[in-house]
Amino acid sequence: MKILGIDPGFATIGFGLVEFTRGVPRMLRYGAITTPPELEFSARLVMIYNDMTELLQTLQPDAVSVEELFWGHNVTTGIGVSHGRGVILLAIAQAGLPLYEYTPMQVKQAVVGYGKAEKRQVMDMTRRLLKLERLPRPDDAADALALALCHGRSATSLLARAGGGAVGR
Repeated sequence: MKILGIDPGFATIGFGLVEFTRGVPRMLRYGAITTPPELEFSARLVMIYNDMTELLQTLQPDAVSVEELFWGHNVTTGIGVSHGRGVILLAIAQAGLPLYEYTPMQVKQAVVGYGKAEKRQVMDMTRRLLKLERLPRPDDAADALALALCHGRSATSLLARAGGGAVGR
């Protein structure tokens, strides 16, 4: 099963493709979609949509795992990320791919084993689980790989095999 993790945004969108074979993860590709800050916001959304559509066609994942938004203190940034996330979800839906959404706490629990783990712990465990020599950069790509791991671990768990796994939305 090939799972594409997506860390949504509007300036930088991280992606990470992980293949699970008999429950063992292997990183296939990671990177980021970026949009130039000097472009109008609507043009950046068009760029995200076009790049996301091309990415989905190129990588051909079996499922996509996207982070649910966490609203921190900066609501203005959160609104922009929400718009970017909406465009990303549209591209996934139009591609007809199964979509799974996870909160940051669920990702931390799946990757580290502790829902309140620090970001550096998640990044280090992602590196270890995928047997990578160094941490993936940018951070958004590492987050996306963690999202793919989260879904892969949920989808291949004994609970999921028994019919009680993560629910696609």
